[in-house]
Amino acid sequence: MQHRIKLRPEEVKDFVSAATKCIFDVDISYNRFIVDAKSILGVLGLNFNQVLTVSVNGYDEDFENYLKKFAVAC
Repeated sequence: MQHRIKLRPEEVKDFVSAATKCIFDVDISYNRFIVDAKSILGVLGLNFNQVLTVSVNGYDEDFENYLKKFAVAC
């Protein structure tokens, strides 16, 4: 499942913390750049002026609800 989000640098620590609680892989990307969403250095290396795509390979209701606050209209 994929979610399109807008993230600010000051929100990265909480985002990575929420992703780390998932028992499945979570990736975050824009264009061709894909990083592990559980890596704070990887996420901080992204361009926050872009709409980011979060790809999850499982389902966690808490994480899905957390992502809603960053959601971007498609």
